[in-house]
Amino acid sequence: MPVNFDTIISTSSSDENFLQIFRDAFSKPDQLFLEAHRTILTACYRNPGLSPSLKANTPELLAESWLKRYSNSYKNRISRRISQPPRTVADPIVNTIINARLTGLKAEHLEQIKYAHRLSMSAENIQGLLLEEFLADQLADYGWYCCWGESIRHVDFCNVDGSLLQVKSRSNSENSSSSRVRINQPIEKWYRVDAKTGFYRWSHFNEKYDTDRFSEENFVSFVQQVLCGNLDALAIEMNNPWQDLSNSSN
Repeated sequence: MPVNFDTIISTSSSDENFLQIFRDAFSKPDQLFLEAHRTILTACYRNPGLSPSLKANTPELLAESWLKRYSNSYKNRISRRISQPPRTVADPIVNTIINARLTGLKAEHLEQIKYAHRLSMSAENIQGLLLEEFLADQLADYGWYCCWGESIRHVDFCNVDGSLLQVKSRSNSENSSSSRVRINQPIEKWYRVDAKTGFYRWSHFNEKYDTDRFSEENFVSFVQQVLCGNLDALAIEMNNPWQDLSNSSN
């Protein structure tokens, strides 16, 4: 009969007993049991309602599946990832709607608008990943570990002291199911910017840790560094005219 996290947690006499199952599964030379694993798995044990929805035939296979999900996500973090361009085609009615209101636009203008929108969507798709990796770098010095690969549900960072943190880029980017989960769980929420006022909330971390390393300027620098080091992080369609315009201006 398949087992899941709830099964293992309910049959474990302590968090150390629970962790030992994962230590045994990580016994291969290339699978070290790290402090990050311990911190996140301890959080799963202490907050079973947040455990990932994984199933396997044995506890050992479940542990291996969990590690694979975590490791693959870390290895494919945005600074290393090859993002894929949109797999859907644009709906022509959008151009019709725009042109009905802005009647002076020509077909070439409408095409530029269409591809600018698709390019912006690609950028928005990786925005959260960039913020996640930036915070993973900055928060590591304060006992926080990134929960790569949704290794615990509804939580982005776990602290060695047991604290849980969910981060969002904007105050209006959280869906209702995510906010409902946090009502009955000890999850702190932080967002980078207030969508209504444009006010950044980096001071939350700066005041908490008596530092000035958390800032929009440092985040911007990080984003530029990632995109310069990994051009494939932002997917651009081959026929996107903005690509040609960028190349011609360089």
